[in-house]
Amino acid sequence: MTPHRSHLSRRRLIQLAGAGAALGIAPPAASDEDSRYVDVYEDTIDDVVLVSVAGVDGDGPAGLGSGFVLDDYVVTNEHVVGDADEVELQFRDEQWRTGSAVGTDVHSDLAVLEADDLPDAVDGFSLVDDEPEIGQEVVALGNPLGLDASISRGIVSGVDRSLPSPTGFSIPAAIQTDAPVDPGNSGGPLVDLGGDVLGIVFAGAGRTVGFAISGQLADRVVPALVEDGEYQHAYMGVGVEPVGPLIADANDLEEPRGVLIVDVASDAPAAGVLEPADDVSIVDDAPIPVGGDVVVAIDDEEIPNQEQLSSYLALETSPDDEIDVEVIRDGERETVELTLEERPDVDAP
Repeated sequence: MTPHRSHLSRRRLIQLAGAGAALGIAPPAASDEDSRYVDVYEDTIDDVVLVSVAGVDGDGPAGLGSGFVLDDYVVTNEHVVGDADEVELQFRDEQWRTGSAVGTDVHSDLAVLEADDLPDAVDGFSLVDDEPEIGQEVVALGNPLGLDASISRGIVSGVDRSLPSPTGFSIPAAIQTDAPVDPGNSGGPLVDLGGDVLGIVFAGAGRTVGFAISGQLADRVVPALVEDGEYQHAYMGVGVEPVGPLIADANDLEEPRGVLIVDVASDAPAAGVLEPADDVSIVDDAPIPVGGDVVVAIDDEEIPNQEQLSSYLALETSPDDEIDVEVIRDGERETVELTLEERPDVDAP
């Protein structure tokens, strides 16, 4: 989000372009490759909105973000909407609509807004619910630094990333991209060249690193926000550490793979089912947890690392599901059953 918006209008940009033509400066011809980005922009930009959140006592905007139309609703980030019950939405044609909050989910940082009488030019996006391919070309659409109706291009740089959340739980299955995203892009769509949404822009972490909440996660959360105003995440109630070479050596494991249970919350689904580490070994002056279960698979799906554990729970399970957890315990493989519950409420700042 960004606290102000540029006043450089489309009309002024057109005037500047016209001035260049008057001086005899011809624009370069678009290549076939460039035309792909022109096409996806023109086909989709009418479905992208600027989200303006009013400040205290309506004294100017508290911030600006982006959003996009999906099934006659507007999807954006929870951190863009915050506690606001209503926000103002501006479309590409400069029309404004008031959007009311239908549902928000701080755990996935997603929010759904409803606005009456959407502009005629709006068609709405579709979500891609498959994992994108690394190297796949994408564009980010939105309002970076308050500059409306902008596009930037890049590729999918990585998948299965974990994003920070104020709840203490991470946001799993996220997409990494090198498409430039800046404050104001948050909540806008990360789109493939077919014009479908791969993810919802979360933040930029540097000049060549940006992140988006995956369409896979949004495809589960958004319908629940529309229907119920909330989404319930599956919960095991464990703290884990990835099994690297040091942990593998200290625990006499054959290979550095899986996640070591280091903590189990009281009254959690895992309590009495999974065993946490109960001792510490000092290796090269570093304390290494030992003695707990190492999770290597769930429902026959391999769990090689913490990211895959979080992604599997988020994308494949729901509260009340019974899952088979394969662990290495005391050097032997065994399978235990565990019934997931709803993630407990967290007072996020």
